[in-house]
Amino acid sequence: MSNQVSICVIGSGYVGLVAAVCFAEMGHRVIGVDNDENKVRLLMEGGVPIFEENLSQLLAIHRGRGVEFTTNLAEAVERSEAIFIAVGTPQGDTGAADLSYVEAVVSEIARQINDYKVIVEKSTVPVYTNEWIRRVLHRHGVNPRTFDVVSNPEFLREGTAISDFLHPDRIVVGASTDRAAEVLKRIYEPLTSGSYYERPGALAGSCSFARPAKLVVTSAQSAEIIKHASNAFLAMKISFINAVANLAEAVDADIEDIAQGMGMDRRIGPGFLRAGLGYGGYGVDFQLLDEIRKINERQKDIFVNKVLSTLWTLRGKRLAALGLAFKGDTDDIRDSPAIGVIKKLLEGGASVTAYDPAANERAKAMLAPSEKMRYASDVYEAAKDADAVLILTDWSEFGDLDLARLGKTVRFPILIDGRNLYKPQEVHEHGFTYVSVGRPQTVTHSSANQAG
Repeated sequence: MSNQVSICVIGSGYVGLVAAVCFAEMGHRVIGVDNDENKVRLLMEGGVPIFEENLSQLLAIHRGRGVEFTTNLAEAVERSEAIFIAVGTPQGDTGAADLSYVEAVVSEIARQINDYKVIVEKSTVPVYTNEWIRRVLHRHGVNPRTFDVVSNPEFLREGTAISDFLHPDRIVVGASTDRAAEVLKRIYEPLTSGSYYERPGALAGSCSFARPAKLVVTSAQSAEIIKHASNAFLAMKISFINAVANLAEAVDADIEDIAQGMGMDRRIGPGFLRAGLGYGGYGVDFQLLDEIRKINERQKDIFVNKVLSTLWTLRGKRLAALGLAFKGDTDDIRDSPAIGVIKKLLEGGASVTAYDPAANERAKAMLAPSEKMRYASDVYEAAKDADAVLILTDWSEFGDLDLARLGKTVRFPILIDGRNLYKPQEVHEHGFTYVSVGRPQTVTHSSANQAG
């Protein structure tokens, strides 16, 4: 491949591992670096540390050929033309991103640069981090002619991250020099030319040879703001529809009908107009959008109050919680509304048996197993003798339950749906009291009498 680029990806979390595998799928030579020896060993032996659709298949194809893994950052930097930084930037006690991992990596990169490298910030970072990285390199005495720093934010949805990477809505590159921009253009050329989509076995998606991916070149600061502004706007849409859902409930309107009517307006669009427990998985750090965060946090309290008002009291109740990840098709529990809701239910005196198709093990670190907090291996084990079943994550399998079987498994046929996965009449016909978000409650007299 004439445009093949040697790439180093530092960090093998959601962003880093997806990027490394997708760059290999595009035809580049990739070295994935992580300081966690156990994780690197797992990857080298054919394991996959995270749940992500298509990830294990692509790793099986490219491991040892297009992509390799190591703990030796120095060697990886020396062998690479482009260095992508994809390490974690968790929120600190003040709510600001903790950039200590980024700084540590940049300091180590500085010791290895002996010819021209493009250093790419791929982690979610505050605006102006690009310039901050440049200053750290200068402080370490790195010749400014031997490097450029580029911002290349990710816009991946966990659960569909591989598809999002290879079939992006847009690729944003924030570069201060033409030389650096050209390296990034070479990296993404298989997508922007459409050549990738003509290859045998290419992952199918929204892009094609006729409709290739689009690349936008901006300043580094603009690229960083595009990332944060996009997150903020999506969070605003989610919080807005949840605020409308609370109004809809108050007047017995149906939020699904309202969202459909709004989404048909081309200026608004249907995306992210789904009422529920609120968003998770990414933060919003715009001061003027503090109200968005408040609305999002209130959704958890509102949902817990739905459970409380349906059951009268939480103390002594046994609840089945379906879902632990912040969304379906991922095992990521960071900022998951489901975790927050379960904690509030436990504090209220309920006992919870939870099930998630992928996130059970990760959740145990935040919700330790106990007499009150148990984990099940499937939906029906979780629901056995439950006073109510709660849907907390939008896994597709939770929207396709055998309601007849579920009704025979639970103690009381009560389904409280925080993701609006069902039509109320469908659930009601199976004898359930059905409580959802932004829609009128349907009550069966038998379960209402039992629950009271």
